[in-house]
Amino acid sequence: MNNLKHYLSAIIAFSLWGTFSLVLKPLHEYASLDILFYRVFSCALIMTVISLLFKRKKLANNLDYFQQLPQKSKRNLIGLNILSSILLTANWFSFIFVMNHVSVRATSVAYLVCPIITTILAYFILKDKLTKLQWLSVFLSFVGCVLLSYANLIDMFYSSLIGFTYASYLVSQSINKNFDKFLVINFHILLGALILLPFFPFYSSGLITDFKFYFYVEIIAVMYTIVPLFLNLYALSGISSSKVGMILNINPIIAFILAGVVYHEPLESLQIFSYALIFLAVIVFNGKEIFKFNREKSFE
Repeated sequence: MNNLKHYLSAIIAFSLWGTFSLVLKPLHEYASLDILFYRVFSCALIMTVISLLFKRKKLANNLDYFQQLPQKSKRNLIGLNILSSILLTANWFSFIFVMNHVSVRATSVAYLVCPIITTILAYFILKDKLTKLQWLSVFLSFVGCVLLSYANLIDMFYSSLIGFTYASYLVSQSINKNFDKFLVINFHILLGALILLPFFPFYSSGLITDFKFYFYVEIIAVMYTIVPLFLNLYALSGISSSKVGMILNINPIIAFILAGVVYHEPLESLQIFSYALIFLAVIVFNGKEIFKFNREKSFE
């Protein structure tokens, strides 16, 4: 199937993000803002150097395309991408804060809420079409999230905040399909770095000298930021925002397993049932594509 590579890109991206706690938890003694500052600045520097050295032709082509757009389209595009940078930065800060100061489980719930928000936003804003079976899967996900929030409303508040910022970012990226994916991410992160730069002298803890801090931050910058974001935007170029949003459920399911197995956070039967229900919703939502892959494979 032509879209298989886009599905695989989304699966790999969200699987990577599901293991984020493995590199973020070791930095729990550092302030969330410090991790955010260095993560964004590192990503901005790495991606800008790569763009200037290896993507100059693509950059020139993208700038030429932008110049040919009507004035109104230019303004809308600039405004939307500025908003995207703000949403992405807000999502990263809230995720880091909740991961290290609330619970790993709360962040996993965030990305269970996110697909529901993404699907609904995509339906109303992007006019994505959903079948009755797909609406059923959204309902199942919603029920699962309600059951998860039953035990802890505070966690659900933080989870909804993280989920909404990333869902809004996902939906906003549909307009960038004609631009190079790497350059789009570079623009968002570079702008995010410029937004954060004035706050750095006042809200950072000063110069950090611990090698461990920079070791994990650079892993986060490359393997948990640049690579999955690129794969995510590539997936969005071939499949709808609502489908990418539902595949996103892979992320919290992995995080949920790590929360119990690695970090020994208490897991109740209701929580396990809720996650199983949401996993079923993912299968139902993408059932048509899954069976189509199987049919095509059988004819090979």
